[in-house]
Amino acid sequence: MKLFTDKNYPIILSCAKGLSQFTAAEVKELGYEIIEVTENTVVVRGDIRDVMRLNLKLRTAHRVLVPLLRADCRNIRDLYELVYSIDWEHHFDPDGYFSVASIVHNQTVRDTRIPSLYTKDAIADRMRDKCQRRPNSGGANLGAAVFVYWERNEVIVYLDTTGEPLSKRGYRKIPGSAPMQETLAAACIMALGWDKKTPFVSPMCGSGTPAIEAAMMAMNRAPGLLKSHFAFQSILGYDRIIPGESAPRVAPRQHAGATPEQIWREIVMDVKAEERTDNLPPIIATDISPEAVENAHSNAINAAVASYIQFQACDFGQTPIPEGEKGTIFFNPEYGIRLGTFEELEPIYYRMGTFMAEKCAGWTGGIITGNPDLAKVVPLYYRNRVPFFNGPIDCRLFVYEGCKLKEANNGNQ
Repeated sequence: MKLFTDKNYPIILSCAKGLSQFTAAEVKELGYEIIEVTENTVVVRGDIRDVMRLNLKLRTAHRVLVPLLRADCRNIRDLYELVYSIDWEHHFDPDGYFSVASIVHNQTVRDTRIPSLYTKDAIADRMRDKCQRRPNSGGANLGAAVFVYWERNEVIVYLDTTGEPLSKRGYRKIPGSAPMQETLAAACIMALGWDKKTPFVSPMCGSGTPAIEAAMMAMNRAPGLLKSHFAFQSILGYDRIIPGESAPRVAPRQHAGATPEQIWREIVMDVKAEERTDNLPPIIATDISPEAVENAHSNAINAAVASYIQFQACDFGQTPIPEGEKGTIFFNPEYGIRLGTFEELEPIYYRMGTFMAEKCAGWTGGIITGNPDLAKVVPLYYRNRVPFFNGPIDCRLFVYEGCKLKEANNGNQ
């Protein structure tokens, strides 16, 4: 596999709409030079070590992809032939397992499941022709993975080194109602400019995602450590020595090289050594529903951060606010779209504003909502409106610097 030996291979980081700027910021902080940024991708270059680090450390990306083919593709038969032309026998174990995911916007395709099925068939047929046997395939993220992006008459076939998307950390066993995706929660925290040293408060915590993500950031815990499997671990050659590579701590007697598996074990050791657990800032999560708080606490246990978060069942107005230093408070309320109505939510949005003004003066506050009319009810001056998508819902994160109350009769900002 060329990825195991090429030091300058293109690596595409896919992310949800609106998150690429935050993925780009993460990539820069990790020391990578960015080649390109689009609405849904960030492109860098590297090798297998970089693929591993990016899968392990990125908080806002969904997949780490390696392009195998880019070509004109007019119909489903073209797709089959293009996929068949790829040398899958050099990427997949014929006795292994693989899955296929796809995003398709082509007028000849009415059922978006069909491209994935044709891709599976093409890979299986190629492997059978070249190896006289073929790997199993299905929807489970257990082995190797392929990602197909087909836009109009152009298709890109990727080797997906991630498998189960990075947005699914694995800790949220009890999602609750209208949960916030982990990558979105991380991006909101970044957009608020939280320094990971001062208090972070999450009223209306729901399943606990913002508080859990904040705790992992404060600890410098890589979110990928929670995952049990990455698709790169099933690429053919993962257990074979790469000449010139080294992993001295996990293979001290190996002088001729190291396997990707040994390299991965050493990277995981290094990342774990970077964690910190001393002098963490207060992180507080509250919800009016005792069941939600119980579920959030359970999810925090799964993420191994429960001891660093203070949970409490109460109305958000009784949320304890640490004294002595300014922090960040983040609300993810109902929008009146999936849950609640405008009439029910209007007084709640007003109360969120007055609560922040009275209890969090000088703090940075944030409210994410998909309802601009409800946002106007909040009686605070906002510094910025950051566009996000919560699933299909077009949202804005309103950032309130200092949580300063609007003057009476001053009109909407």
